[in-house]
Amino acid sequence: MRIEEDCIGKLPIDEQALYGIHTVRAVRNFPISHEPLDPLIIQSLIQIKKAAAMTNQAAGTLSVEKQTAIVAACNQLLIGRHADSFIVPAIQGGAGTSANMNVNEVVANLAHRLNPALKLQPNDDVNQSQSTNDTFPTAGKMALLQQLPGLLGAVGQLIQTLLVQANHYRETIKVGRTQLQDAVPTTYGRTFKAYYHLFKRDLARLQTAGEHLQLVNLGGTAIGTGVNATPYYQTHILLALNQNTKLNLQSAPDLIDATQNCDTFVEFSGAMKTLAVNLSKFSNDLRLLSSGPQAGLAELNLPAKQAGSSIMPGKVNPVIPEVVNQVCFEVIGNDVTVTMAAEAGQLELNAFEPIMLRDLLANERYLQQAMHTLVKNCLRDLTVNEAACATAVEQSAITATVLTPYLGYMATTKLIKRAVAEHQSVKTLLLKENLLSATLVDQLFSPTSLTQPRTIHSPSIQNQA
Repeated sequence: MRIEEDCIGKLPIDEQALYGIHTVRAVRNFPISHEPLDPLIIQSLIQIKKAAAMTNQAAGTLSVEKQTAIVAACNQLLIGRHADSFIVPAIQGGAGTSANMNVNEVVANLAHRLNPALKLQPNDDVNQSQSTNDTFPTAGKMALLQQLPGLLGAVGQLIQTLLVQANHYRETIKVGRTQLQDAVPTTYGRTFKAYYHLFKRDLARLQTAGEHLQLVNLGGTAIGTGVNATPYYQTHILLALNQNTKLNLQSAPDLIDATQNCDTFVEFSGAMKTLAVNLSKFSNDLRLLSSGPQAGLAELNLPAKQAGSSIMPGKVNPVIPEVVNQVCFEVIGNDVTVTMAAEAGQLELNAFEPIMLRDLLANERYLQQAMHTLVKNCLRDLTVNEAACATAVEQSAITATVLTPYLGYMATTKLIKRAVAEHQSVKTLLLKENLLSATLVDQLFSPTSLTQPRTIHSPSIQNQA
């Protein structure tokens, strides 16, 4: 064992451990769950330490020997070595200081192992020109940006699949429904096209919010003033970091603002929440439209993926939309956490970024995987029961809406009530009562007339009626 000391006191540390006293205290203080800090945040912090060492050496505040040792240690960690040394919990107090110090300690001790003649200090050397207040949120944004292409790709894949379905079923007529009651007909082409446009807006929102994540406060140190950082460091740290990561990070216009306010995280969370709301609504529609198959709507045929019951033979459930729904519930809940954590920040710093970043990174992964399984295991092989849809349109009395320019609203209402009461189609009653010519009836109840803006209108017929 070795003895380490901090401002609180002394602690024995395992001699072989690369972490130090601050890491051990964090593990003892935050026994909330067994969930460790996200590896992407760890990797991003290591990238910051590497870039900072290079920049500080160029600024003349760090020796070449120390810079070389720090960079060598960071390079080993970046390829996955000693990953078990990063043990601080994901949910932690201290605004991320435990995460930052865990990395500082591991880098310093590993650098010493690589060069035993050189003793490095976690704070003075590895953390030089930095504060947790600028490294941790920057690392969090870097982690989010690394996952963002996968999320955007999944939304794009969903959009493209919906467009394929819209084109395939562009002529397939169906009963529209409002408030779960029959409404005027539409087509499945238009239905899928509406979903297509819905998720295109989600893609645009995510892209815009993602661009704002590129603005970071690195170089602001403690509260954004840049105390203890050289001017050279402030103007060159992002150049070094971008060269290593290709993330195109940019310095925020106001580092104090960027240090204390977390609205960028709220904005990004809101974009993901909106996507989750839309995905859940879409999944609800899929489950409802595929309900049955005998006693439901049965308009959509979802691919059968697994047995649906341990007691009812042959039952198949819409498990893919169901799992997407549950992911969306989680994402929406996490958005509330991010919102409240951002709101709870006080004065020059928000202490609650650990939970914000934990939930934001989780939401990115959840949504990406949910859309992948939705497309792969449901939407690509989804089919429309075109015969059932056509029959439903034919039997739906609400199609009589097209008659109101000819018969008037009240007369059409009476016709609909009679059709429902007598279990006859409106078209049959029109022909039986000779209310309109057979030719006009055929025109009015054609798929084109039922689903397009009105093109046939004869005031004389309405007046006669």
